[in-house]
Amino acid sequence: MVRAGLMRIARLRVTLAYGAMLLVVTSALATLDPLARERIVEKASTNLHNLAHGHFGTLLGSAFVVDAGAIAVWLPNLLCLLALAELLWGSTRLVVAFMVGHVGATLLVAAGLIAAVKEGWTSTDITRATDVGVSYGAMAVLGAMTAALPRRWQALWIGWWIGVGAAVVATGGDFTDAGHGLALVLGALVATRFGAPEPWTRWRLGMLAVASWFGFAMVVSTTAALVPATSCGLLCALVGGLASRLSALRTRPTPSATDMVPDFERHALS
Repeated sequence: MVRAGLMRIARLRVTLAYGAMLLVVTSALATLDPLARERIVEKASTNLHNLAHGHFGTLLGSAFVVDAGAIAVWLPNLLCLLALAELLWGSTRLVVAFMVGHVGATLLVAAGLIAAVKEGWTSTDITRATDVGVSYGAMAVLGAMTAALPRRWQALWIGWWIGVGAAVVATGGDFTDAGHGLALVLGALVATRFGAPEPWTRWRLGMLAVASWFGFAMVVSTTAALVPATSCGLLCALVGGLASRLSALRTRPTPSATDMVPDFERHALS
């Protein structure tokens, strides 16, 4: 019994270790005065100012600094998402998906912001904007779930998330919202190289439901975006499902005349 419990814990070693580090860092930040906490968040931020000054360590350190409200609300949901991915894909692939999304989306957003500042589309104040947390990595892990789903559900899944993300950006979202969408796509792309996942169970489907709600709450952070995001997500999921269905029908092989002959007649003809 003890051995079986330890084996289950070992399967979630990355999730538990990362959760423990987030708990320690967040608890330590909570003991500091607001000014000191703000300085630490600024130094850990992956904004253009820090990256331009060679502070590339923020690409990793920012994943351990979370400024997103009560830890009792977001940490259990995050751990559910990460644990599901680790059960389906294994520890190494979980780390790969998370880091590709966290670092990749950060760099792509930074490139977009550099272009926006140079063209005068946005104020230079954005170069010092706070950008820390787990959301890019978490969205990439959520995107990686695409390859673990049955093929008939994949287009619905990715269509829903792309629709939700596009609606949030269109209703006044900032660069972080664009980063969420990029991270999701990066996670879905990298997961195509992961191979076959572990099988789904009822418990894992329940974890997927919790992880999906957590992802939706991360992306749709304002009440104003709730209805447009839900509507657009459902529409894009429907379009994706129909497109997938039509594609499957087109690629289905047409039966030959011989295949349409009953077996006993086929043997007689031969």
